[in-house]
Amino acid sequence: MTSNSTLAEALVTGPVVLDGGMSNQLESAGHDLSDELWSARLLAERPEAISEAHLAYFLAGADVAITSSYQATFEGFAQRGIERERAAELLGLSVELAREAAGQARAKGVTRPLWVAASAGPYGAMLADGSEYRGRYGLSVAELERFHRPRLEVLAAAGPDVLALETVPDAEEAEAQLRAVRGLGVPAWLSYSVAGDRTRAGQPLEEAFALAADADEVIAVGVNCCVPEDVDGAIEIAARVTGKPVVVYPNSGETWDAEARAWNGRSTFAPQEVLGWRESGARLIGGCCRVGPEAIGSIARTLRPA
Repeated sequence: MTSNSTLAEALVTGPVVLDGGMSNQLESAGHDLSDELWSARLLAERPEAISEAHLAYFLAGADVAITSSYQATFEGFAQRGIERERAAELLGLSVELAREAAGQARAKGVTRPLWVAASAGPYGAMLADGSEYRGRYGLSVAELERFHRPRLEVLAAAGPDVLALETVPDAEEAEAQLRAVRGLGVPAWLSYSVAGDRTRAGQPLEEAFALAADADEVIAVGVNCCVPEDVDGAIEIAARVTGKPVVVYPNSGETWDAEARAWNGRSTFAPQEVLGWRESGARLIGGCCRVGPEAIGSIARTLRPA
């Protein structure tokens, strides 16, 4: 842990700034991510690049680094010929690299508390076919739990401050992940990918958030990897249904074309919107895809004025 207080304790006293998109920061540094493993490939090939990306966000003002394990799974690594033992090492390395970046930030004069969130993306992220934005994989809750549990066990053993169950498109997958984190001894946040007032799979957000209301492991609920325009409504529902702190980190507002593997449209992300999000109950606030250090710096300065 990089702070004397837990993340859950920090959320009681005020907003905490999350980092931004890992992939866009790596791409801006010149790294090619045109691969089914996405940024997880660099865990094996260029781990120092991941530390550098985390450090850029810490120096910009982020309090929490989300690890590069979003698309890192035993199954995905196996498709690349990486054996299970090595895959477990790479999952643990994702947490270690974020810790390393926190140490580097300390050496550069950052004195505020810093935390590490171990990312666990949805089943569809492993498929790399865009189904992470649809859900409805044709698997049962029990099958999804069996997929998620081994990876979450390894990530938890690496000692993150929190597990980020993120970009979840489907309430049934959320149910599976909530089962999978029980007994791991590490708190979690649950964050859906949404369209309007529904999950990507079409379930009402009231029902989706309610799954986490009584989950003691969950310290925050909310949304990520959505357009900024969907955040306000989601905050209200999440806070009302669960009574927990809300986590929000939307995309820039551009649209991902899964077939072309490219972003289209224009950015609608406005850092000044975070004041309204905070007033509505958001406590973990940052950005996802296409939101870089400059925008995170603006969020940090808005939420923590000098």
